[in-house]
Amino acid sequence: MKFQIKHETKGRMRVHLMQKRMSYEQADTLLYYLHQNKQVSFVKVYERTADAAISYVGDREEVIKALRAFSYEKADVPQEVIANSGRKLNADYQEKLITKVACRYIAKAVIPFPVRAIYTTFKSLKYIYAGVRSLCTGKLEVAVLDATAIGVSVLRDDIATASSVMFLLGIGELLEEWTHKKSVDDLARSLSLNVKKVWMKKDDQEILVSASDIKVGDEVVVRMGKVIPFDGVVTGGEAMVNQASLTGESVPVRRVEHNSVYAGTVIEEGELTVRVKEVGGSSRFEKIVTMIEDSEKLKSASESKAEHLADRLVPYTLGGTALTYLLTRNVTKALSVLMVDFSCALKLAMPVSVLSAIREASLYNITVKGGKYLEAVAEADTIVFDKTGTLTKAKPTVVDIISFNGENPDELLRIAACLEEHFPHSMAKAVVNEAKKLHLEHEEMHSKVEYMVAHGISSTIEGKKVIIGSHHFVFEDEKCVVPAGKEAEFAALPEEYSHLYLAIENKLAAVICIEDPLREEAEAVINSLRKAGISNIVMMTGDSERTASAIAKRVGVDQYFSEVLPEDKAKFVENEKANGKKVIMIGDGINDSPALSAADVGIAISDGAEIAREIADITISADDLYQIVTLKFISNGLMKRIKRNYRQIVGINTSLILLGVSGVIMPTTSALLHNTSTLLITLKSMNNLLS
Repeated sequence: MKFQIKHETKGRMRVHLMQKRMSYEQADTLLYYLHQNKQVSFVKVYERTADAAISYVGDREEVIKALRAFSYEKADVPQEVIANSGRKLNADYQEKLITKVACRYIAKAVIPFPVRAIYTTFKSLKYIYAGVRSLCTGKLEVAVLDATAIGVSVLRDDIATASSVMFLLGIGELLEEWTHKKSVDDLARSLSLNVKKVWMKKDDQEILVSASDIKVGDEVVVRMGKVIPFDGVVTGGEAMVNQASLTGESVPVRRVEHNSVYAGTVIEEGELTVRVKEVGGSSRFEKIVTMIEDSEKLKSASESKAEHLADRLVPYTLGGTALTYLLTRNVTKALSVLMVDFSCALKLAMPVSVLSAIREASLYNITVKGGKYLEAVAEADTIVFDKTGTLTKAKPTVVDIISFNGENPDELLRIAACLEEHFPHSMAKAVVNEAKKLHLEHEEMHSKVEYMVAHGISSTIEGKKVIIGSHHFVFEDEKCVVPAGKEAEFAALPEEYSHLYLAIENKLAAVICIEDPLREEAEAVINSLRKAGISNIVMMTGDSERTASAIAKRVGVDQYFSEVLPEDKAKFVENEKANGKKVIMIGDGINDSPALSAADVGIAISDGAEIAREIADITISADDLYQIVTLKFISNGLMKRIKRNYRQIVGINTSLILLGVSGVIMPTTSALLHNTSTLLITLKSMNNLLS
C-alpha cells in the first residue's frame, strides 16, 4: 500500500493513503488490520480524507513495514467486523447534523418571512399533537411543556421564538439519538460472538475445526460452560441453557432433542449436539441490539431518577408560569418561565453522560453491559477476587510431569490434554498448550467426558476409568491412592507449584506441576483500589491454605478463603449484600459463575470461561489488571459528572427564570439561553472522563 506521512511526533503519526476515495468497508478493514499489530496502541481511520492517525509503542519501522505490506484484498478481517461496523452510522448522523444547521441558516437568509411563518406553524403541529396526546393519557410530561411553549409562541405571532425552540429541541433529539445508537451498537458489537474453534461431529467422531468452516446442516457438540456458537436445533443430549444474553432472564431453561437453541446462549449443565440452522453473525448482533433497546439494562438509577424528576417538574413549571401571569398580568414574563424548564436538560444530559462513559470504557478494552453497573462500581465497598487467572497470570504453564505409574511423562501428558481440551479453564489450557508445544497429537480416544465444577474431569480410555483434577476430587471424592512405594516421592512434591492429579483405575498415575505466577501489578492494583474507595478486598480460591496464605500476604488483601467451592463464593457474596455491602466479584472460570451472578457487579476476564463472560456484567481483558482501577475511576468520574450536571442545570435555569420574571431578558432570549446551555452541558457530558 502506498502512503504518505503527513505529520509525525514521537510515538504518533498521521498518514495519508494514496487513493482518491475510501469506502466504509475499506476504512474498517484498515482499522482492524492496524489494531492487530502489537506495535499499535491506538488508531483512528478517516474515510473522507483517506487518513489514519496511529499511536504506537516500540519500533517505528515495524509500523511502517506493516503499512507497506497492507492491502485490502489480502487483509483477513472477520465478516462480522464489517457487517456490524458503526462507521456508516456516525457518518449518517454527522451529515444529518450539518444539514440541519445549514438548512436553518440558509432558510433564514433566502426564504421570505411569511413563508417561514407558515412552515413554522405547520411544523409546530407535531409538538402540539404530542403534548395533547400526553394530556389525553392523563400525564403531565415534558411533551406538554414543549407543546405549550411552542403553541403560545405561535399564537402570539412570535415565530422566531417558536422556530428557535423547535430547532434546538431537534438538535438535542438528534444528538441524543446519535449517542444512544452509537453506544448500543458499540455494546452489541462487544457482546457479539467471537468463537474461533468448535467441535464438529462427523462419522461419530468429534473434530476441532474453525468456526468459519461450519456450514448450515453441520452438527456441533457443545459442552458445559461453553457458548452455543450458532442458531440450531438439538439433535442429541440434554442441557440447562442460560439465555440471559438474549432474553435478560437468568434462570436456565431445559433443552432436549428437537428444541431450538440460539447463538450466544450458554450451557450451564449437560451437553448438546446441535444441527446448525444459521452461521451468519448478523442474527446474533441484531438480537442483542433488540434486547438492549427493549430492556432497561442501559439505564442506571441516576438516569431513571433524572427521567422521573424531569416529568415531575413539568406541573411546577406550568404552575409557575400561571402564577407569574396572575401576579404580574404580563404575558411576556409568564412566557419567560415557560421557555425555561429543567426537564429538557435532565432528560438529555444524564443518559448521554452514562452512554459516553460506557463508550469510554470500551476504549480501554472494558465491556460494560449497562449504565447501572457503572453506578454499582462507583458505590461498591467490597471486592472479591478469584485467585487463579485473576490475581495470578491468565496463562499458567506446565513446568513438570511427574510419573507415578512408570509410564512415559509425555504419554501421561497426552492423556491429560485429551481430557482437558474440552473444558475452559486456565489450568486446562496450560496442559493443552504444553502438549501442543511438545507436538503430542491426541485423537479422541476416550468415551463421554464428565466435568465436575471446581473438582475435575472423569472419562474412560480403553475400558479404564481416568480422572484428572484437584487433590480433593482425586483423593477424597474418588478415593484414589498413591501407588505403593511412591509415598515419599508424593510427599516431596514441589510446594511452589499448583498441582493437577491424574489417576487411572483409582491409582495416581501422574502429577502435573503448573506454575501459576502472581501478576506483577497485583499488589499495586490492590493498593490503588483501596485508595479509590474500596474498603474490603477479599481473595477466594480452591487452592490449599498454604498457597492461599502466601498469595494473600504478598498482594495485601484484607481477607482470604482457601479450598472454597463455587457455592461458598456465592454464599459469601450474598451474605455481604445482606449486610448492606455493595459487592464486586471478579473471576474467570466456570466455578466463578454463581458468585458473578450473585454480586452487584460481576467482572469476568476476557480469556476466561465463556459462561463467565456471558454471565458477567463487565468484561476486562486478560492483559492488565489495572483495567479494574481504570473502571473504578471512570465510574467515580461518571457519578461526579452527574452530580455536577444537576447543579449546573438547576443553577442556570433558576437564574434564567429569575431574569425573565424580573423583565431583564425576553422569552426569546430565555429560550435561546436555556436550550444553548442544555446543549453545552450535553456536549460536555460526551467528553472522556479520564482525559
